Amino acid sequence: MSQSAIKTAIQQICLEKNLSEEAVLRAIELALAAAYRKDFGNKMQNILAEFDVKTGGVKVTDLKTVVEDLPEEELEELTKEIEDDAPHTNSAFVTNDDEEGARKFNPRTEIQLSDAKEINKKYKVGDEIITDLEVPGEFGRMAAQTAKQVIIQKLREVERENIYAEYKDLEGQVVNGVIQRREGRNVLVDLEKTTAVMPMEEQMMGERYNIGNRMKFYLAKVDQTNKGPYLMVSRAHSEIVRKIFETEIPEIANEVIEIKSIAREAGHRSKVAIISNDESIDPIGSCVGQRGARIQTIISELNGEKVDIILWDEEPRAFITNSLSPAKVMSVELKEKGEEKVAIVKVKDDQLSLAIGRAGQNVRLASKLTGWKIDIVAENGGSLSKDVNKEESTDEVKTEVAVEDDIEDKEEKKEVKEKKTKKKKVTKKKEVEEKEVAVEEVEDKEDKSE
Repeated sequence: MSQSAIKTAIQQICLEKNLSEEAVLRAIELALAAAYRKDFGNKMQNILAEFDVKTGGVKVTDLKTVVEDLPEEELEELTKEIEDDAPHTNSAFVTNDDEEGARKFNPRTEIQLSDAKEINKKYKVGDEIITDLEVPGEFGRMAAQTAKQVIIQKLREVERENIYAEYKDLEGQVVNGVIQRREGRNVLVDLEKTTAVMPMEEQMMGERYNIGNRMKFYLAKVDQTNKGPYLMVSRAHSEIVRKIFETEIPEIANEVIEIKSIAREAGHRSKVAIISNDESIDPIGSCVGQRGARIQTIISELNGEKVDIILWDEEPRAFITNSLSPAKVMSVELKEKGEEKVAIVKVKDDQLSLAIGRAGQNVRLASKLTGWKIDIVAENGGSLSKDVNKEESTDEVKTEVAVEDDIEDKEEKKEVKEKKTKKKKVTKKKEVEEKEVAVEEVEDKEDKSE
């Protein structure tokens, strides 16, 4: 291959794999060193290769570091292990395993001081000895195959490291992706340069993930594994709401308006507590936008999930009152017992169901948003019958009136069911009687004919 062809090939690989020329050149040099070791080298050599792109020439050297001498007995034993192809030939050898911090010696990369002085008396401990090696002839087929495998492996490693470094910087940010396919309950998302995984628990309830759909995802986790970088994205994470707000609302991105806390039940509803750092700016109005344009864009990004914008307040009573919006609160009583913080909120009878919300969602999100356990009490003494502050509670929370209505409904249904059963029995009895009459008439006709 000509020099220009080699250079063109390197540039093409760099362009396709998004790698630097230094990384590709380093992979070629490692491949040449492996090929030389395969055909012409020995186990005691630390072979390095230098490749000149301009001339196409290859320089092969043996690099060793000068270390202190070992006792002759240990050196003979070590040499015997190497000659017998011991499993740890290419690793560092410890002169004494019983001693903590014992000195290690690797004859492949190191040379004893006495041997170094035979080459040149000026050498001392810590010096590096570079010995030029000649290439006796052309590389064989097996060496070429080894070189090819090394190049592919090294380029793949560099590519994985670059992808990991790039996406590690984006961890905790919102990224654009395309739904690629499903693997069991997991959804695979194409992020252009790599594929991310969205587990079942990170998916929004009720949201469809059709192949080819383009969405925004929260990059929750980036890890390096033996198989390459592992990326986990999420649509259910509460931070995706914060990042979308920052993207769509310039005042939040510029920190004029600050998001204090977020409570979210993915796919259903979110509450966002905000405050303005500039008295001349209305925080809620800025987030809603003209004719609701900004908030509608955010809701669309969240696939129709309802978003409540709450005004944050330093005073807990005011903050709890705001957090229970759209319900109107009469009074808030705070009780603190050690680490437990309980707020007893009184509302009018007609506001009780609104304050609690469907399945206790409103009060549960308010509790999460404020950090207080909230108990809703009606003006006439009715209270919240279940602990809806727990996120795992999925049963619909009912007031005493609602429970009575349910009982009445059940009794009414029971009566209807009993009537239907009774009617069926009467109908069936009538059919049986009619059949018996018909049989008797037939028998009478037969008797007369006889």
